[in-house]
Amino acid sequence: MTAIDAAPRTPRLPVWLIVAIAGVFALFYAYVVWTALGFLIQQASGTEGLSGYGWFVLILPVLVPVVVFGLTFALGWRRSAGQFALVLLTGLGVVAAFWLNIFAYAAASSALYGG
Repeated sequence: MTAIDAAPRTPRLPVWLIVAIAGVFALFYAYVVWTALGFLIQQASGTEGLSGYGWFVLILPVLVPVVVFGLTFALGWRRSAGQFALVLLTGLGVVAAFWLNIFAYAAASSALYGG
């Protein structure tokens, strides 16, 4: 290992630009979390309530956006601004597809209710 290999890496972008891009996308991820949490509370306080499986399934869309944001941030923060934004946008697309799948499953399945 040479001295060049041991040198710490510095990001390509200035810190303020990383924070600005990540902050804008964090608002979109936070909106998904807030919507999922609202849906969870709405279903849990309904007439039938939630089963244990229902709690598990409806807590996932609250946790997945946080994990995906962390992963996409870790993958993209050392790239150029456009690539960083595209990585975060791709993660947002994955989160949106996951949320829509959970929403469709909750609408079509009775296994989640009746706790």
